[in-house]
Amino acid sequence: MSTLADLHFDNRFAALGDTFSSKVLPDPLHNPRLVVCSEDALRLLDLDPAEARDPLFIELFSGHKLWSSAEPRAMIYSGHQFGAYNPQLGDGRGLLLGEVLNTAGEHWDLHLKGAGMTPYSRMGDGRAVLRSSIREFLASEHLHALGIPSSRALCVTASSTPVWREKQESAAMVLRLARSHVRFGHFEYFYYTRQHEQLKVLGEHVLSCHFPHCLEQDEPWLAMLREVIERTAQMIAHWQAYGFCHGVMNTDNMSILGITFDYGPYAFLDDFDAQHICNHSDDSGRYSFSNQVPIAHWNLAALAQALTPFVAVERLRETLELFLPLYQAHYLDLMRRRLGFTRAEDDDEALVQRLLQLMQAGKATDYTLFFRNLGERAPADALQVVREDFVDLAGFDAWGGDYLARCAREGGEQAERQARMQACNPKYILRNYLAQQAIEAAERGDYGPVRELHAVLSRPFDEQPDMQRYAERPPQWGKHLEISCSS
Repeated sequence: MSTLADLHFDNRFAALGDTFSSKVLPDPLHNPRLVVCSEDALRLLDLDPAEARDPLFIELFSGHKLWSSAEPRAMIYSGHQFGAYNPQLGDGRGLLLGEVLNTAGEHWDLHLKGAGMTPYSRMGDGRAVLRSSIREFLASEHLHALGIPSSRALCVTASSTPVWREKQESAAMVLRLARSHVRFGHFEYFYYTRQHEQLKVLGEHVLSCHFPHCLEQDEPWLAMLREVIERTAQMIAHWQAYGFCHGVMNTDNMSILGITFDYGPYAFLDDFDAQHICNHSDDSGRYSFSNQVPIAHWNLAALAQALTPFVAVERLRETLELFLPLYQAHYLDLMRRRLGFTRAEDDDEALVQRLLQLMQAGKATDYTLFFRNLGERAPADALQVVREDFVDLAGFDAWGGDYLARCAREGGEQAERQARMQACNPKYILRNYLAQQAIEAAERGDYGPVRELHAVLSRPFDEQPDMQRYAERPPQWGKHLEISCSS
């Protein structure tokens, strides 16, 4: 294991120069203190968990100190926000401190969010608040634990630095990790500003660093797009299968690596509702749960548009048509597993859709607990337990009969089925009310609840006997929390 001083930086993106980013130093927080740290994320950098107890740790991740080999840069990009093109966005409150090369040969971006003003702050203060930093940390690490492609989070530092949103709050920083922070919006920026030479440089950088195998293809840019499409389809399939709502699927929040990042007003579904809107600022429902699939397709088309200087339009269109079939295949595979099936049958898609329609009709079925409970007992017994959360009982009983017949055709031992279903159906999910309770405690200076919640959510599939309270259905007040883009 390494120490903080041992980290080896290889800053490939910074080397692209000032056309792609601006050099900015982090603005330190006053009276910084460690809120929570991910030991699992530390290991990505070959760091011993004990390093989090070193005073240097807090100084580095609150902007007070910097490695001599780090090159903090604010990245420039643009993007479509709620369907409208915004010509210049960029890192308004985040800094790419540098890229750490670990012993496995992996580059990891160290991205400090809440580090102060940059040239792209657009009248903002460049700060992040404690509540949003905690939410991003919890989501990043929880989605990873669920098997959903995601950026990672190393730690959150709190402070006494005041910031003003709807009210006065305290500033914080979250250290984000990803193999790259390049977004669809990076490509859009150089395309729409007609800087096609720089667009070429960006594309060659992304190909070389993140898709080197595509360079062996006849059309490397097209091969790269195809892989971005496949990775994005897989990510969205996970979102839909596990009931995750991102809330702000702007193209500047879409990763070129097909990972979930830029967490804002996200939510996991409590009671199933395909029309759920988790972002209080989304008046039109553009980013509702059910819209995430077509919006991902739309965003990929926006990326493809930015590649037109280097790839024929018809070839791009053909490649974009792969998204929906790829998504459907990934999604159906995940849902089969969630229902306890190990092999495919022709009617599986209809079985899944009928179940979701029954859930939608009543809007009273806890999406996470349904699947967990379905795998806890033999199928016939489990159906009697989950039946209580449905309104159309005749419809559910008809579905249950078909499900039992499907289980019988699968065969196998109940113990194997139960173990299989528990391994893919979480008992613990990051519900907004749990995050809110941890945040309120942290705002009072008590970091115990957020650390405990993080520990529980890091093992979402495991039985944790003393943590049953985190697996309960939310109270009524907890189902209707308003989360906006400022969150």
